[in-house]
Amino acid sequence: MDRPDFYRFHQGEKVLPFSPEEYENRLSILRKHMKSQGIDACVFTSMHCVAYYCGFLYCAFGRPYALVVTASDSVSISAGIDAAQPWRRSHSDNITYTDWQRNNYWRAICSVVGTGKTIGFEADHVTLVQKSLLDQFLEPKETVDVAHASMSQRMHKSAAEIELIKAGAQVADAGGYAVKEAIKAGVREIDIAMAGRDAMELEIAERFPEAEYRDTWVWFQSGINTDGAHNPVTARRLEAGNILSLNTFPMINGYYTALERTMFVETVDPDSLRIWEANVAAHEYGMSLLKPGVSCAEVTESINSFFADRDLLQFRTFGYGHSFGVLSHYYGREAGLELREDVDTVLKPGMVISMEPMLTIPVGQPGAGGYREHDILVITEAGNENITGYPYGPDFNVIS
Repeated sequence: MDRPDFYRFHQGEKVLPFSPEEYENRLSILRKHMKSQGIDACVFTSMHCVAYYCGFLYCAFGRPYALVVTASDSVSISAGIDAAQPWRRSHSDNITYTDWQRNNYWRAICSVVGTGKTIGFEADHVTLVQKSLLDQFLEPKETVDVAHASMSQRMHKSAAEIELIKAGAQVADAGGYAVKEAIKAGVREIDIAMAGRDAMELEIAERFPEAEYRDTWVWFQSGINTDGAHNPVTARRLEAGNILSLNTFPMINGYYTALERTMFVETVDPDSLRIWEANVAAHEYGMSLLKPGVSCAEVTESINSFFADRDLLQFRTFGYGHSFGVLSHYYGREAGLELREDVDTVLKPGMVISMEPMLTIPVGQPGAGGYREHDILVITEAGNENITGYPYGPDFNVIS
């Protein structure tokens, strides 16, 4: 029996999140960078980079995947367990590697790249073991980190990406309304979260009938469980007077969007209302600052001053916002576009960023709990466009 190291298995019709022209444009920008840096081939290994440049969002399950880009070719490298699905979901060509012997993954990559070339790779994703194998099989003349360059490219959204992100924000809103309808004292966090998730998945299927459906989720927290932004859902039952944290996260073709809101069950006490209103004011102030020509650090320092003037800065727990695109809670991060003191990126039209101030008041202090609002904004020539529609603040989100 012939046991090949790799082969091509192509069947069915290609179905992509974006037009072929969109991917060709992304590759063209990448190839200009490669040419300027003398890079012969890029070997992308992360979920976000592979998906960004070819459309295929892999499920690793312990196996390595890649997208190889040269001056003339773009080839996704996938495991046999996925059969032809990676080809159908890739703008690129596709090679399937077999597991007849170890490291056929690298043999498949070498068949495209060759040896002795200057190779671009993602230094923030490739493990020490895989970097050693890259050196062994590709025998590169030089290796160059392209992670930052790719991230910088991904921070600037195309019109097609912005259209998808806007749809995602609307789906997140639909999840938010479903969560609101499910809230009642005595109901478990998990039951409310499922209501929001189900509503979003149905909405995505209606809007994107040819998409792949996975990874949409809800974090719905109550009481002490609101103290962290990423605290998992529990079976805790809601009680009257509880502070709540609504977080709906639709995933559409690898693109993440979010809605996050502070809520209360039935009633809100005066101390909690004071903290909540202060955070809402910071949220509105922060959104007003997001415009072209302003740096992330400048926005951050302005909101810091706002909270400091109200003796609340010590309760801030993380940065005030981040970029959107091909990312999730387990892949991707456009760290160059985050509202933090140490990020000096200047906002430009076409960037998409959240405003999400959060205050965490410890248990035992008046107004204890986590307060967070979150809207998504597209930076425009004139300022910004808020694409989140679900209302924030006490007038709408004290649920009786």
